[in-house]
Amino acid sequence: MMNQILFAGVLGLFLTLAGTPLLIKLLARKGYGQYIRDDGPREHASKRGTPTMGGIAFILATVAAYFLSKVISGEPPRYSGVLVLGLMVGMGLVGFLDDYIKIVKRRSLGLRAKAKMAGQLIVGVSFAVLSLQFADSRNNTPASTKLSFITDFGWTIGPVLFVLWALFMILAMSNGVNLTDGLDGLATGASVLVFGAYTFIGVWQFQESCANGESLTNPNACYEVRDPLDLAVVAAALMGSCLGFLWWNTSPAKIFMGDTGSLALGGVLAGLAICSRTELLMAVLGGLFVLITMSVVIQVGSFKLTGKRVFRMAPLQHHFELKGWSEVLVVVRFWIIQGICVIVGLGVFYAGWAAEK
Repeated sequence: MMNQILFAGVLGLFLTLAGTPLLIKLLARKGYGQYIRDDGPREHASKRGTPTMGGIAFILATVAAYFLSKVISGEPPRYSGVLVLGLMVGMGLVGFLDDYIKIVKRRSLGLRAKAKMAGQLIVGVSFAVLSLQFADSRNNTPASTKLSFITDFGWTIGPVLFVLWALFMILAMSNGVNLTDGLDGLATGASVLVFGAYTFIGVWQFQESCANGESLTNPNACYEVRDPLDLAVVAAALMGSCLGFLWWNTSPAKIFMGDTGSLALGGVLAGLAICSRTELLMAVLGGLFVLITMSVVIQVGSFKLTGKRVFRMAPLQHHFELKGWSEVLVVVRFWIIQGICVIVGLGVFYAGWAAEK
């Protein structure tokens, strides 16, 4: 059963390594290039016209890698994995429409704010509602109406509040990755690290699942997660696909993921957190996305309240560019920050399990 994870990761890597150049040629032939804002760092002007909507590559590769790994291993798809993939595809479709309008209209804004929000709400609500269906023999559904950190805790919040909470997570992570996607390879590399963490978490939860009964190494700290191994397969497919895409997306980027990719990645990160019962832990594992989002909140809030800016430019990565850091230097150092966040998050996750011994 564990072979599924290896198959998914390798297939995802191969498909994007081989498929992304084909997508680059197709997008370049159609003239689907990135529009660059005039008020951004001057160094970004050279990126104008670089093919965008590259998220298509790793979205298709991830879906293909997941289902091919199931065919090869002879294991059926599980509800949790299919729902998380559906969330990724749905959010990616909203991003694709946004990117397409930007390209056709040749402007920096695509879908109108209300239309974009409506699309995200439809996808998010559909995922949240469906994730409370499909109970297994232990009455576990893909998601839980309890809040979670490293596992479920506290009172049940009920289905209505759960849908609102799931929507908040999906919108927050989608926009967090979207804001991070401003430098070559930054969001892609940071996402790879988080997907690696969720591959580990899925495997660990599968080994320590309450359904395993007497084979548990720590019966007091088992996990009531519906399909932990399937979530690990999805995370591995994403990690491989994003690594393959990073080969072409790293500086100087041959292709950008666009909103197609950033909304999809944010959505699937939220989906993995919700279905693995690690909702609040995502704030630690995805610490870089939180940090960059907060920089925008602080900048906007400070300007509205005092008329002064805290940073030279927001999101945070552009502040350091304007201070004289090279793009590659910013990206690598931010990757290091994200790596630290993942290490801390996994440490907290393991400590929670060990504390129950």
